[in-house]
Amino acid sequence: MQNMIHTPEGVRDIYNRECEQKLALQERLHTVIKSYGYRDIETPTFEFFDVFGKEVGTIPSRELYKFFDREGNTLVLRPDFTPSIARAAAKYFLNENMAIRLTYLGNAFINNSSYQGRMKETTQIGGELIGDDSADADAEIIALVVQLLLASGLKEFQISLGHAGFFQSLVREAGLDRQTEEELKELIKNKNTFGVEKLLASQEIGENQRRLFASLTGLFGTEKVLERAESLTGNTDALAALARLREIWRILKLYGVEQYVSFDLGMLSRYMYYTGIVFRGYTFGTGDAVIKGGRYDSLLAHFGKDAPAVGFVAVIDQLMNALTRQKIEQPLTSSHCMILYEQDKQEEAIRRALELRGRGIDVELVRITESRSRADCKSYAEAAKCMLVVEL
Repeated sequence: MQNMIHTPEGVRDIYNRECEQKLALQERLHTVIKSYGYRDIETPTFEFFDVFGKEVGTIPSRELYKFFDREGNTLVLRPDFTPSIARAAAKYFLNENMAIRLTYLGNAFINNSSYQGRMKETTQIGGELIGDDSADADAEIIALVVQLLLASGLKEFQISLGHAGFFQSLVREAGLDRQTEEELKELIKNKNTFGVEKLLASQEIGENQRRLFASLTGLFGTEKVLERAESLTGNTDALAALARLREIWRILKLYGVEQYVSFDLGMLSRYMYYTGIVFRGYTFGTGDAVIKGGRYDSLLAHFGKDAPAVGFVAVIDQLMNALTRQKIEQPLTSSHCMILYEQDKQEEAIRRALELRGRGIDVELVRITESRSRADCKSYAEAAKCMLVVEL
């Protein structure tokens, strides 16, 4: 009986006003995404294991919820929407040569370690722009993300913008093996300069390369970060990545959102499919990013359509945590009404309820009984913050 009334670790119930706030936030964010021309898409809650396999570069297998169908196929609850959207786009838009804008809303599932203290089920809303490899597409996604956070009610937030290609080009130039690369990424993500220096001390690379990798932990801030990075390397691909960031910055100024964006060349994602820009959105009240995204120009090729793409995801639960701690509520257009009635007024109560519902008002019928006095019912209506209470 104990396990029947409690939820498993990593998931929770959401109800009453909190649930209303969450639904209102989702609707507001969806409206903003649609205003940029994005079309709705729904993908299954579970997919074949191969959609999220190691070669795709998404969540590690040990963090997937895996099970089997009747035919013995391995299935997983989706941990990440992007591969699902890429699969669907490759299937339904295989011959499309125009840019495709898709938006989704649903839950994702990651079997995190209990020590991480993270939710294992999260609600996510996002957008994917497929078939456009330009800086214009990158800038559109970032401008959209800024508008989303403003629409949520946030006033203080920052989008950190980096480029996966910058780090990858330096790794190729240095000739680092995969294990060293993964250790290096983790140290840079944690801003551990000493750890980077210690790791690279045993590698057969030039001193300038060691200094450049160590400097990545501090290459974040304003546009001047790009100038500093350009002075540290002559790597053609790395310089091309910096030039791309400059072009995006120019376009973001046309959108008028540059004050919300900063650069972080040491920002590295756990998702291996990112090939271009990567970004995260941060605000007060939560240690994790409320928005994540980036460019993934090679992912759709895994599903048979060679097309560039860029996208983002907003983690609704993280955003709700931040909004709650900043005491920002979603404006609710509640039309909830209660009709309190004695048994002998049942016919009139139902008639009034039907009339009000026909006018678009939500009506809850509450019958007064021996165990629920009129005073009890009135207190209940007051606690529910009803727009209208009708007593019969």
